[in-house]
Amino acid sequence: MTGETTVPTAPPIHGRSAERRLVATLPDRLRTGSAVLVLTGEPGLGRTTLLDEAARSFRAGPVLYVRCDAESRPYGGMRALVAAAGRAPAGAPDIRTAPQTLLDAFRHLAGDGPLLVCLDDAHRWDAPSRAALARAAHRLPRAGRVGLLLTAAGPGPADRDFAALPALPLHPLPPPAAAAFLDDVTGGAVDPALRDELLEEAEGNPALLLAMVRRLTPAQLSGERRPPRPLADARVLAGVTGEWPAAPTPAADDLLLLTAAATRDEEHTEAGAALVHAAWRRLVAGSGLPPPPDAHPDALSDDLPDDLLNTLPDVLVRTEGRLRFTGPLSRRAVYARAAPDRRHAAHRALAHVLRAQGQELPALLHTAWATTAPAPARAAQLATAAAAVPSHRLRATALARAAELTPHGPLSRERYTAAAEQALLAGCPRRAVRLLAEGGPVSAPDLVRGRAELVRGLAELRDGPVADARAALLTAAALLTAEAPAQAASAALAAADAAWAAGDLEACREALGDPREHTPAPPPRSRPRPDRPDDPDRPGGPIDHDYRLGAGALLDGRLDLATAPLRRVVERARTAEEAEILLRSAAAALMLGDMASAARASARALVAARIRGSTALVPQALEYLAYAELRAGRHAQARTHAEEGLRAARRSGQRNTAAHHHAVLALAASIEGEPTAVDGHVTAALSTARAHGLAQPATLAQWAAARADLGRGRPLEAADRLGPLVCPGPQRGHFAVWMLAVPCFVEAAVLAGRAEEARRVVPDFAAWAGFGADPQAPAQLLRCHALLAPPDRAGELYGRALALHDQAGGDFERARTELLYGKWLRRRRRPREARDRLGAALVGFDRCGALVWAEQARAELRANGAAASAGFPGGAGPGAGALARLTPQQWRIARYVAQGATNREVARSLSVSTRTVDYHLRNVFAALGVRSRVELARLVERAEKTRAQL
Repeated sequence: MTGETTVPTAPPIHGRSAERRLVATLPDRLRTGSAVLVLTGEPGLGRTTLLDEAARSFRAGPVLYVRCDAESRPYGGMRALVAAAGRAPAGAPDIRTAPQTLLDAFRHLAGDGPLLVCLDDAHRWDAPSRAALARAAHRLPRAGRVGLLLTAAGPGPADRDFAALPALPLHPLPPPAAAAFLDDVTGGAVDPALRDELLEEAEGNPALLLAMVRRLTPAQLSGERRPPRPLADARVLAGVTGEWPAAPTPAADDLLLLTAAATRDEEHTEAGAALVHAAWRRLVAGSGLPPPPDAHPDALSDDLPDDLLNTLPDVLVRTEGRLRFTGPLSRRAVYARAAPDRRHAAHRALAHVLRAQGQELPALLHTAWATTAPAPARAAQLATAAAAVPSHRLRATALARAAELTPHGPLSRERYTAAAEQALLAGCPRRAVRLLAEGGPVSAPDLVRGRAELVRGLAELRDGPVADARAALLTAAALLTAEAPAQAASAALAAADAAWAAGDLEACREALGDPREHTPAPPPRSRPRPDRPDDPDRPGGPIDHDYRLGAGALLDGRLDLATAPLRRVVERARTAEEAEILLRSAAAALMLGDMASAARASARALVAARIRGSTALVPQALEYLAYAELRAGRHAQARTHAEEGLRAARRSGQRNTAAHHHAVLALAASIEGEPTAVDGHVTAALSTARAHGLAQPATLAQWAAARADLGRGRPLEAADRLGPLVCPGPQRGHFAVWMLAVPCFVEAAVLAGRAEEARRVVPDFAAWAGFGADPQAPAQLLRCHALLAPPDRAGELYGRALALHDQAGGDFERARTELLYGKWLRRRRRPREARDRLGAALVGFDRCGALVWAEQARAELRANGAAASAGFPGGAGPGAGALARLTPQQWRIARYVAQGATNREVARSLSVSTRTVDYHLRNVFAALGVRSRVELARLVERAEKTRAQL
């Protein structure tokens, strides 16, 4: 243990903004008292980094920074801390005197000013010292203004000692933050495939990520040379965990290893205590050591002996008959540090117990982990057993191990491909691609190569450049046509999905092919798959045929030919149970503008994917559901589904799907008036969209940003952003999305004084409205015409638009039309009618949570009220009549100033510059004949009272 006056330079910090803000508040609290905070988490998550940052930034007084070493002597940790503070404990400490000794040391060092005490790895202290520190923390105000900042691993005995203290747990970094950290420490010079592997291997642990990078040479980082495997070996893991506390007994060490071996596959994060206990007995019986006295080696019991439980290290926790590690790094470190023969013995013991329980595949898997390759017979046994379990993740693990035990050749390639298929279904696209790479460039039949390319293409469609995905999928379709026509049809359809995502209309037509050449493909018989039973309506059957027929006709602008086949897709799915079929139905319903059917099919697909364990399809089902809710005007529900979909996409490594969810969330936030949220989601969506060529979420995100500008009263910025998106030219947005943004552009352009630009896009939007695929479009078209119409026609057009809104539903779009109509009526000096429309707009915006738009309606109502009360009966005072002549913007500024706001605060509230506020306020003073803010406040107050009496 050392008392340090300087703190080492910390590595870059990413993804800890909230934690850093909370730690930064601790010194501020020392102005009036004391404060305590415990940072917890497993090694490598940044506890020490945050502690170092707090120590470096503290300037109000002295810092006592101590790195805690393991102490075996009672009160050894406390004695060392007191010595670092320049004091010496008097006499032998005990539980009554030790806390006060610590407080006296803190008071001595602090003097009259504040003191920050930083203790790193306080959990390593002896138990009496931890107890004394916890008691001292509760009495800290007696020592003056002292801040106590601790780091401790948890959970464990230290957690119990510090349980009553305020704690801040650190969790693994989210994928975007981990990726930013990796790019920062490497300068972005990492091969893309290796980059993904490093991020997945690190599991959000920044120290482990840094240790793996430092292990690699520049040639290995750039992809010129093959990196070592595994990337995180025993030495790397030990470097992150530090000096690992040795288990006090061989029995406890065996228990740790058995728990690590039982949770090795990705299916399990914890193990049954009964299983581990029985395997431990088996392991002890086979080691030649004296067996436990009370039971047969195969007996199942979760009652671990008390003497064994008391020796378990802090990294292992037992709760409700289950054993788990405090974090993934702890489990991996325990497993990696064990000798190979001990690992094999642990797996054999687990296999014996699992086989006795009738769990054949897990037993075979543990037997395989205890086997060195090659072992063809064992591999065949494992591959056969994998087909009988429902879990895609467990199947992928078993098939991958079977492939490893298979001699290098076509059969191993086939098993790696089958493992990749299951990994993809389990929602692990990056793992699927790695399994294909591990299969190597072995020649294989067209069927196996086609399946491999199908997996690769689907993985890239969810998490990679969609142009690459399309190429792989078209290759898969060509290779599979002869032996697996149904899979070939699915590959071609997925290639069309990739082209659709890229906004490549011609490529989409090419992938769909000539509708006249397609006939329903029969269900495949050559290779049945347990997760997809033969069914005439499974992918590749009539539903796929009708979908291609309808989508192709739609892309050609032939709604008359598209409606019937797409409607058949929607209707056939009413009795379907397979998630893929239901998702096709949802896509067809979205094309037809049938949002009710789209939402219904998407919700059923979500349930089916969850029931069948198809993790990969959950984010896509939530994406379609969110789009259906959004286009139906149910923005709050769309936001809820998109938030859940974003979490699911991140968990399953589907960045492309995550970009779609970010776009939906940006659109919802643009309605709800959250500029920070809009900016964050727009940035996230565009980041992936630009890297992977995703035109659809890019267009939606840009539309969301422009709509947010329009909602904040910035039509010029909105028109500038939307113009390239909706006007003909190379920058026009996605072919199926840009027309949705036209009504926003028309409104923004008219308000910005650029009506001629708006007129150029209305004919295209009229064609879209006549298409019938968007229930809101006819009413929006009339609203556009009203904005551009001469005064004698606009009122009639607004009225007709509102009538169509009644048929289409959706509070937000109707409220926008009511708002524009109310503004038009107010400018035409028809205040009573304007008040009705503006009030209806306010109610509509409030109902759907469009807060920033509701504020627009309120401002117009206030301006309309001022105009209606012109003259102010009873003599409202000098200048009162002039209030009626103020423009709406001048009236808003006058009210804010009258309420005591500064010009800067007014500018922030109205999203304008301070210079603009200054300009308008000078005109207000001149128009009203007042010379001070006090006079203005009195005048506005009298006007408000008079208006309230009318």
